[in-house]
Amino acid sequence: MSVQATGWSLIHYPQGLPNADSVRLEQKTLPELETGQLLIRNQWLSVDPYMRGRMIPVKSYVPPFQLGEWMEGGAVGEVIASNHPDFQVGQTVLHMLGWRDLALSDGTGVTPVDPQLAPAQSYLGVLGLTGLTAWVGLNRIGEVKAGDTVFVSGAAGAVGTMVCQLAKLKGARVIGSVGSPEKAAYLTETLGVDGVVQYKTCGDLSAAVAALAPEGISLYFDNVGGDHLEAALANMQENGQLVICGMIDLYNSDGQRPGPRNLTEVIRRRLRIQGFIASDHMADYGAFVREVGPALASGQVRAEETVVEGLEEAFEAFLGLFSGANTGKMLVKL
Repeated sequence: MSVQATGWSLIHYPQGLPNADSVRLEQKTLPELETGQLLIRNQWLSVDPYMRGRMIPVKSYVPPFQLGEWMEGGAVGEVIASNHPDFQVGQTVLHMLGWRDLALSDGTGVTPVDPQLAPAQSYLGVLGLTGLTAWVGLNRIGEVKAGDTVFVSGAAGAVGTMVCQLAKLKGARVIGSVGSPEKAAYLTETLGVDGVVQYKTCGDLSAAVAALAPEGISLYFDNVGGDHLEAALANMQENGQLVICGMIDLYNSDGQRPGPRNLTEVIRRRLRIQGFIASDHMADYGAFVREVGPALASGQVRAEETVVEGLEEAFEAFLGLFSGANTGKMLVKL
């Protein structure tokens, strides 16, 4: 029996910040299940800054969205029909067929998860690629250790809140950059961050960072790029490490914005800069869960979430990532 499903399609590749003309919410009739297929009713959708890169028709580490086809992204849902030997009706699964209410799959990239161990949406955030990104960046790339001074840009975002918490658990001193007093209060009062820069009102960002880290930064975790990267370079300790996770400040630019003006600091301070993609480190997922899972269960790590209700609001939730509308992981609940 065929069913009607609703999802978001990309209509044209946007220039600058996407708008409502870039996408369309539309219905499709899904065919009957064939052997080896399953049907998933999505319960939670993830919207993430990297999706903006998939709205550009260039070769990258993940293929661009195809015009006129439903977009993709992380989702958690319930199997409601199955002709696949590895999946049973009623299972909760994690997969990449998001941006829609119903997902027809051949099982590729579909992973059963246990909602009894953690809330289902946690597998999109703190126990998913978001948490793994923070863990890999700190442990495998940055090699964080007790006594480090860690500066985190985008510190109130999904990855940023995890970086702050995991770095504190390692015994590091943590400084975060945020865009509002409310987010600053959350970082200091709830997550125990040692110092916060409010970049929209601080004036000279580099000077503001220097005031909080007069001894310099040993590890910078970059989610923003632009002037934050420049401020970090100006305040790094010798032989410091810059871990480049994302550059959300540049995702909607016209390509004309200059890079940091002080790259010579890399030489003068003998700095190491490394970018990374979490999906290259899936072999570390087990070690990550073994460390973070108990910390989540004990309350040492919080799963901060901003939840938007309804599939029809998914695109607005996505745009909210670029205006700082979220604290922690941005999720859409269906």
